[in-house]
Amino acid sequence: MPGVKDDPWELTTPAGSSQFQAWRDETLDPPSLVVQVGKTQLRYQLRCLDDLAAMLKARGDWAPLGGADEQKPAAEGTVEAWGRSPDNPVGGWYGLKKGLRGRFAVYVPPVLEALGLAEIDRTPRAAKMRAK
Repeated sequence: MPGVKDDPWELTTPAGSSQFQAWRDETLDPPSLVVQVGKTQLRYQLRCLDDLAAMLKARGDWAPLGGADEQKPAAEGTVEAWGRSPDNPVGGWYGLKKGLRGRFAVYVPPVLEALGLAEIDRTPRAAKMRAK
């Protein structure tokens, strides 16, 4: 079954500039989506997959990605802003490791695409996604 540590998804960022691996790890507390980029490991609450899919479905239209590091502000109305908003289902950051909580819109959308729950328009500097 793809998407587990022994058989991770091999994905590319929406900009196409980097490859990374991702997998579900339900043994962690909280259960996590683990993203491995080179030697750097990021973790997001696993529920982000269902929550983002539901948000996109409710939106019913394209949502700009707007990926940004944790230290940088996220553009209003983007997937990145939603992934750290006090108004999302977890009331804040889906990212779990301080200093590496951002870049939600860089690494989570390709996982949703791999699961067949969303599609990504990879237009440079204007990448966006919507529910399938």
